[in-house]
Amino acid sequence: MGPRIRRRAFIAASGTTGIAAFAGCIGEDAEDQEDDQEGGDDGGGGDIGEADPDADGQILSWHAGGTSGTYYPLSGDFKAIVEEHTPHGLQVQSTGASVENVGSLSREDAHFALIQNDIAHFAATGTGIDEFEGEEVSNLRGVATLYPETIHIVTQSGSDIESIDDLEGASVNTGDLGSGTQVNALQILDTAGIGSGDFTEQNADFETAADQLRDGDVDASFVVGGWPVGSVEELATTDDISLIELPSDLSEEIQSEAEWFASDTVPAGTYDGIDEDVETVSVQAMIATHDGVDEDIVEEVTTAIFDNTDDIGQKSDFIDADSAQDAMPIDLHAGAQRYFE
Repeated sequence: MGPRIRRRAFIAASGTTGIAAFAGCIGEDAEDQEDDQEGGDDGGGGDIGEADPDADGQILSWHAGGTSGTYYPLSGDFKAIVEEHTPHGLQVQSTGASVENVGSLSREDAHFALIQNDIAHFAATGTGIDEFEGEEVSNLRGVATLYPETIHIVTQSGSDIESIDDLEGASVNTGDLGSGTQVNALQILDTAGIGSGDFTEQNADFETAADQLRDGDVDASFVVGGWPVGSVEELATTDDISLIELPSDLSEEIQSEAEWFASDTVPAGTYDGIDEDVETVSVQAMIATHDGVDEDIVEEVTTAIFDNTDDIGQKSDFIDADSAQDAMPIDLHAGAQRYFE
């Protein structure tokens, strides 16, 4: 089993709202999501195509994220690979991503899901944020880590928001209520000394956040996803944007408080108008499952994906079997362990 992040609790009162929506859904019946969003990647709704299993295969439910982030199109790549190289069909569902997806796995409403490694850690250990105390998701299992989910703090170029300190007193979209994005945003703001009462919080998916920035309804928005994030990319083609850089001392403090964060950079040229590297932090996207999924199925799906990474179009520079256990925060599923052994 690969390296694991250290079990350091991060108790932040400002982070409780994001988890409350998840904590309340453990054990509840799943509800149909007509207007799905993504947090940790945000946005949209719907499924990718039809699941197409062979006669001896199964239809596997894969919960992704919203259509404007990275989780959804990446899951489409995985669907194509799994259906070509295994007998199984993959039904990809747009969801609210990390936090919602943990709830789906805990109820065994999904076979696989994409989540952030910090949310996996919180859920599996019942630590880190007050509402998770005593709410361990004991059936949650890891498959593989994938790529950095970069924290973007987006503003309009030329605004008065030039540093994270300027977010005090501002209107800030921290991502969908209960999303991984909101959890990360509140953690970062709290570490920067900006508590929940020090700014006006708005909660919406990435596409809505882009519209809010364009219309001047918010001063800044947190977006978490592998760059380039589609909604940010689209906004940058129509409006002049700026990305707030995290200074090195704050970045180090964020990482010392919550060790699932890592230093990261949005390279110059990633978005129109961003002409210099922007230093920030990131978490890791990962594939998760639950212990009720058959070991053979998990091994088959894992083998298909990591033996065919050349067929992945999204974040292909990062997804590799050699790094697939880096920062894995939870126990591996036995089927995945067979492959990575």
